[in-house]
Amino acid sequence: MADKLPSEFDVVVIGTGLPESIIAAACSRSGQSVLHVDSRSYYGGNWASFSFSGLLSWIKEYQEENNGEEWTAWQELILETEEGVALRKKDQTIQHVEVICYASQDSDEHVEEVGAVQKNPGSVTSASTNDPPDSMVTACSDTSELTTPLSEPEAAREVPDVDVTLGNENHGGDTDCSQSPLEQEKAGNLPVGEDVVDAPKKNRITYSQIVKEGRRFNIDLTSKLLYSRGLLIDLLIKSNVSRYAEFKNVTRILGYQEGNVLQVPCSRADVFNSKKLTMVEKRMLMKFLTFCLDYEQQPDEYKAYEECTFSEYLKTQKLTPNLQHFVLHSIAMTSEESTSTLDGLRETQNFLRCLGRYGNTPFLFPLYGQGELPQCFCRMCAVFGGTYCLSHAVQCLVVDKESGKQISRAVLITDQSVLKADSDQQISILTVPPVEPGSEAVRVVELCSSTMTCMKGTYLVHLTCPSSKKTAREDLESVVQKLFTPYAEAELENEELKKPNLLWALYFNMRDSSDISRECYNDLPSNVYVCCGPDGFLGNKNAVKQAEALFRLILPNEEFCPPPPNPEDIVFDGDGLQPELSSPKPEDAKEITDQGEVEECLEK
Repeated sequence: MADKLPSEFDVVVIGTGLPESIIAAACSRSGQSVLHVDSRSYYGGNWASFSFSGLLSWIKEYQEENNGEEWTAWQELILETEEGVALRKKDQTIQHVEVICYASQDSDEHVEEVGAVQKNPGSVTSASTNDPPDSMVTACSDTSELTTPLSEPEAAREVPDVDVTLGNENHGGDTDCSQSPLEQEKAGNLPVGEDVVDAPKKNRITYSQIVKEGRRFNIDLTSKLLYSRGLLIDLLIKSNVSRYAEFKNVTRILGYQEGNVLQVPCSRADVFNSKKLTMVEKRMLMKFLTFCLDYEQQPDEYKAYEECTFSEYLKTQKLTPNLQHFVLHSIAMTSEESTSTLDGLRETQNFLRCLGRYGNTPFLFPLYGQGELPQCFCRMCAVFGGTYCLSHAVQCLVVDKESGKQISRAVLITDQSVLKADSDQQISILTVPPVEPGSEAVRVVELCSSTMTCMKGTYLVHLTCPSSKKTAREDLESVVQKLFTPYAEAELENEELKKPNLLWALYFNMRDSSDISRECYNDLPSNVYVCCGPDGFLGNKNAVKQAEALFRLILPNEEFCPPPPNPEDIVFDGDGLQPELSSPKPEDAKEITDQGEVEECLEK
């Protein structure tokens, strides 16, 4: 098949991270021929998700001392009228990888995942990421070893308990949880999956169990959530890419104060039902939050404090220290020392506007992990004719420039939630304030098994903060010790005061390349553009904004990820192989935002 594929493409996208995948989808949707390549054997790059065995292979890759091989063969292919710039093979965006296993090590020496399926010989066995930020260029490319996407993720698809359908907004609060998974499946609300496996015994979780149930894990390299009214949600709905993914509403916003984890009231109902706040505090908080919803209309309330930090501004409002703490760390989720008043008000307003669209918190999480999102856009690109080639390194294009910004990350497997509740299927976000001057607040995202990211009876916990020390472990271990107990020490604690048991931990540093742009490179051709990797922010706004900005440079007269066409607008070429789209008249254009309407249209 490779010799029948075209040798030239309108757009070549290198790397399958989120912004690159959005650009590839947008260009393919606009009728461009797209080649999307990645040197890795999996989709997502530093945005990827792994099963437990896949993550172990990724860890091994970065713990091995491998300087990579030098490529010289490409130089013989450069013509006299051409010029090539080499790429380094060794990835330097991930550093200081450390693994600690706290669960008991049993005697099983050869333990494999149950039911794990190997999609191809190189599937999730390495995790190298190109050292430079991924780039896009219009060029000719060798089409050998080309493949078409997309296989299902390695993890077997289970039936989640409750999911959120984008476009079907929930104006009344939480998603209806009255139906069982089986009832929802029969009703057509959920994909058909395999039977849910019984949870392992609660009294003792061993490392062997974690490995055997490794396919139940989908562990993100980058920990993020989706704002329910954010740019990414809007793009997923507009482009109909949302039909490739499922989501769950984050159920709790937590706070950490005086050594205790507390649930933070966010909505009006939560505030007035809270037993942690006095009646006076409830009125104070509601008055301030109401002001934040349209603070632009009341400039006299904040103009004098524009040069102050948001923390200092909160002290001038009629808020108790307790309320100031919750607004700063659990609602605005901003830095105490560096966030300006305007930025803090903007983040608080964004939080409040996202409440209630799909549930009682502003956030959604994609089932099976964040790594699903790049794959969704890759699927859209493939539907409109994009060509995919994994495990295919680009040897010559752009050399990376060193960057000093770093993100500290930790991934933990625990046996219970940081805050017990009636239901053990909670998705929580917690901000732990800085523990010492000069350190950073730590964002904690706790995922339950119904998110399809961990085995039954465990929780997957992501910790993220800007790096302030040499390694991620130095930045995050103090917070881990405050919230969790190493499994070996668990029996020494009083049962009533017992913290969740820590079974397994991974620490690593990831480069924050959000400040990398085309201007960081010298003498780039005019048709080469540079994409950034993941940043340290909670949402995906920067990735979507960058993808749209680069698309505008490539195709300034085309619409960015337009809605899907009506079936009658699709015509085929003479061979009946490649779908082409007839151009609808502007007055006929229609933006489909309701998932039910989309599915009805597709069924026709």
